[in-house]
Amino acid sequence: MDQTNTKIEYQTADGVAFITLCDARANTYSYEMMQQLDRAILDTRMDDAVQVIVITGKGEKFFCAGADIQMLANVTPAFKYYFCLHANETLNRLEQTPKLVIAAINGHCVGGGLEVAMAADIRIARKGAGKMGLPEVSLGVLPGTGGTQRLVRIVGKSKAIELMATGELFGFERGVELGIVNRIFEAETGERFVEMVREYASQFTTPKKAAHAVGRIKRAVQTGSEISFESALALERELQQQLFQSEDAREGLQAYVEQRPPQFKGR
Repeated sequence: MDQTNTKIEYQTADGVAFITLCDARANTYSYEMMQQLDRAILDTRMDDAVQVIVITGKGEKFFCAGADIQMLANVTPAFKYYFCLHANETLNRLEQTPKLVIAAINGHCVGGGLEVAMAADIRIARKGAGKMGLPEVSLGVLPGTGGTQRLVRIVGKSKAIELMATGELFGFERGVELGIVNRIFEAETGERFVEMVREYASQFTTPKKAAHAVGRIKRAVQTGSEISFESALALERELQQQLFQSEDAREGLQAYVEQRPPQFKGR
C-alpha cells in the first residue's frame, strides 16, 4: 500500500482486525479508499489469526460521510458506474467473508457510510456521536452501494422506501428502534469507545468462542436468507457437517460431558 496516500489503517491484535477509514475530509470514500478497503478485507480473509473484523472511522466526528461528492462531480459517467460496481463488489466481499464483522459507528454515518455499515453483521454506535441515514435523494440520485437492497432487508419495504424517499437523518436510538443498530455504547471519548468495541469483539474469539462456528453461523444466515428454504437447509447441513469434523466441536462436546468450560482453538 502507498503510505503517502493511505486511506485506511489496518491493525490486528488478539484475533481482532481493526480497519479504520481515515480520509481527513470526513472519512469519505474514493476509488483509492475502496481499493485499499478491498485489499484489507482480502487480507483478513486469508489471515488465520483474524477471527473478528471491526470497521470504524478515524476521529470522533465521522464514521463515514459516504462517497466523495467532489470526486463524483468531476468524473465521467462510465467512471461513476465502475466506481459503484467496485464498491458493491467490495462490500459484498465484506458481507460474505465467513468471519464476524462489526461496524463501530463512532460518528455521523450517512449515505455511503451507512451502506458500508449495513454490510457488517453487527452495528454498534457511540451514544450521541452523530446521525445516520440515506439522504442521496437530495442529490437527485439513489443509494447506489447496496443501500436500497440492504436497508429493505433490515427494516422492510415500506419503511425503507419512506426513509430513502424523505432522505431522513436520525439518531442512533432511532436506529435501534428500526433494527439498523444493534447496540449503543456510552463512552466519554472516542478512545474509550474503541476499547469497549474491542472488549465486545473479544467475546467472539478463541478460547471463549469457537470462531469457526461463529463464521459458519454468519455464512448460513447471509447466504441462506437469499436462497430457497430447502436450499438453505441443505447449506446448513453442509456447514454443520464441516463443524462436526473440527477440533472445536470435539472440545465443545467433551467439555459439556465433563461439565467444564470449553477451551476453543479455532480449529
